[in-house]
Amino acid sequence: MPTDIPTGAEAGTPTRVGGVPSDAPTELFEEHRPMLLGIAYRMLGRAADAEDVVQEAWLRWTADDRAAVREPRAFLVRITTRLAVDRLRLAHVRRETYVGPWLPEPVVTDFGPAAPDTAERALLADSVSLAVLVVLESLSPLERAVFVLREAFGFPYGEIAAVLDRSEAAVRQLAGRARRHVDEGRPRYDVDPAERRDLTERFLAAAAGGDLGGLLALLAPDARLVGDSGGKSKAPLRVIETASKVGRFLHAVSGDAGLYDYRLVELNGAPALVAFAGGRPDTVIQLEVRDGRVQTVHIIRNPDKFHGLKDV
Repeated sequence: MPTDIPTGAEAGTPTRVGGVPSDAPTELFEEHRPMLLGIAYRMLGRAADAEDVVQEAWLRWTADDRAAVREPRAFLVRITTRLAVDRLRLAHVRRETYVGPWLPEPVVTDFGPAAPDTAERALLADSVSLAVLVVLESLSPLERAVFVLREAFGFPYGEIAAVLDRSEAAVRQLAGRARRHVDEGRPRYDVDPAERRDLTERFLAAAAGGDLGGLLALLAPDARLVGDSGGKSKAPLRVIETASKVGRFLHAVSGDAGLYDYRLVELNGAPALVAFAGGRPDTVIQLEVRDGRVQTVHIIRNPDKFHGLKDV
């Protein structure tokens, strides 16, 4: 999932009529597509839904009178955000009947040379991490929109107010509530990427080898395992808590490890294991790490959430 932070006008922009290049409406939309996808994914937690929203934004972009559009970027962000808010309200209703815990759809992240700065890359990774996206699920749709636009993309409060048709004062209040809630719910620790990758590899070795002692040594005493299958494959329907119970569960299912081809890839800004069966993604495992030990094991087995993993 592209995660570009929006910037100002680039050099070489074609001559504009009414704010829109008269000869390249498609090119203009494509220029902003990565940003729109990034907003929609952080809003919805599903890449497939984000792509649907951006496609709908494209249809509205082509249907509207572009000659009247003075600020194309603001226009596209407004359409995309409002569509995402509407879809998020429907999603909250559907998730009340979701079978078992719900986790976001994992996406491949490759920040590449567009984000060479370490601090900037950390900001991007954090804004799309599974842990943060889970916390965002507890926000209202408007709070989530404000948080995403402000914290992940750096939009000024005035622009966000125009996007949501709210006063700037109201947007600031929404932003304050959202930030406090996210700060309370997000992990309060930083992990070196190399350490997290090493721990992930050791975790795989212990789990695949049926090494219960090795697993217990890697797990924090209050470790948790959260499994998301949507009722469409085997996974725990409740969160498993404590290192002993998590370790025993992983040891019990370790006999199936030889059936899979494991690949270590970066998903949502952090290393993750993708297990393939018959050439198709079957399971995603990602770890939250604290003080050198595994705090949370996220396991995703809902096949509907492997939209972007077929080619990893």
